[in-house]
Amino acid sequence: MTRLFFLPLLAAVLVATVPAAHAAPQARTVKVEASRPVQKNNDGVAEARLIEIYNLIGQAQNRTAFEKAEALVEDHPTFQLAQLVYGDLLAARTRQVKTFGDVPEDMARSASTTLGELREESQRRLKALRERPPAGSIPSQFLALSQRSKHAIAVDASRSRLYLFENTPTGLRLVSDYYISVGKAGTSKTVEGDQRTPLGVYYITSNLDPKSLKDFYGSGALPINYPNILDSKRGKTGSGIWLHGTPPNQFSRPPLATDGCVVLANPDLEHIIRTVQVRTTPVVIATQLQWVTPSSARAESKPFEDALYAWRNAKTAGDLNQILSFYTPDFTSNGKTLSQWTPTLKTEISKVQGRTVQLKDVSYLRWTDAADTMVVTFGEVADGTKTGWTKRQYWMRQGTQWKIFFEGTL
Repeated sequence: MTRLFFLPLLAAVLVATVPAAHAAPQARTVKVEASRPVQKNNDGVAEARLIEIYNLIGQAQNRTAFEKAEALVEDHPTFQLAQLVYGDLLAARTRQVKTFGDVPEDMARSASTTLGELREESQRRLKALRERPPAGSIPSQFLALSQRSKHAIAVDASRSRLYLFENTPTGLRLVSDYYISVGKAGTSKTVEGDQRTPLGVYYITSNLDPKSLKDFYGSGALPINYPNILDSKRGKTGSGIWLHGTPPNQFSRPPLATDGCVVLANPDLEHIIRTVQVRTTPVVIATQLQWVTPSSARAESKPFEDALYAWRNAKTAGDLNQILSFYTPDFTSNGKTLSQWTPTLKTEISKVQGRTVQLKDVSYLRWTDAADTMVVTFGEVADGTKTGWTKRQYWMRQGTQWKIFFEGTL
């Protein structure tokens, strides 16, 4: 039997077979038949089929691997990584294959960049699928999420991975995860045109009709609110950061390939577009996600929750000076300084008239880098009234105290 003799670049990963539960991302059942998958073109299925081929190679079942690779590239002819694996398996029928992407030397030199990108894509897909988040864990940013947010998204740039969560009555549940591409220059966007993907807590703001977009954006686009309030406070510039798909001639893009957007394969994006809601779906983008248990997230949120409800109590009491003590000197509200915004606060207090202020549908998401911040969304309703304000606040921890540096009505 002809065998593939991959160099350490990929061999160690292939021989260490990806567990069956990892071949199909968590909570997504993908059954692969001998010839064609039942769920042809569904989200995540193409990647699951590719991982199965890797497993078969690692088990020296090259004939079966070849048949499945041939079927995969027939179904997805623009899936370059699958084409490369198929080419290696085809070459292995007549000669020894020494490395992943074992093409003739002159071709390797002329396509060195593309080969390097495909090898990196392969490594990141495998790494993310082998090093799964601990069962039941959530990203550390998701401290509290209102039931109005039916789903949440978290992006781990180091793994080229997007994780989609459903917000159930018992908490967040990871339902799908996908390979993604980010900016050519990586992450930490600061200025327009730097080809970096921003890091922070964002929300999906709209769902763009694919008919209005160029083919380059694939099956559609979900813009996010970059720059957010914290970004603007820090002087960051740029716009047009989207989650979008790939052009017709490219099933997926290299890990670092965009001008700052987060890009998914079209079947994966289509699933997300069908699933999430505009304005209420948070999107956390991190260099590397930290996974925690829900109980530790609740414990971590207690000091902030105490500060939020102390602010609520001051609002109920109508004590303007006490309320103002919760705001930073450089507070802004849509261009208004704290002194310019204070009359609005007085008006709100007068409408409350000593009634208890209730905070409804509260969400708070934490972002920690050089500073510790909270992005908070809630409905503010006084007892005995049927309507109120839906607000978003940005808080920053200063020493042991949490202070508000932005407040606005949605």
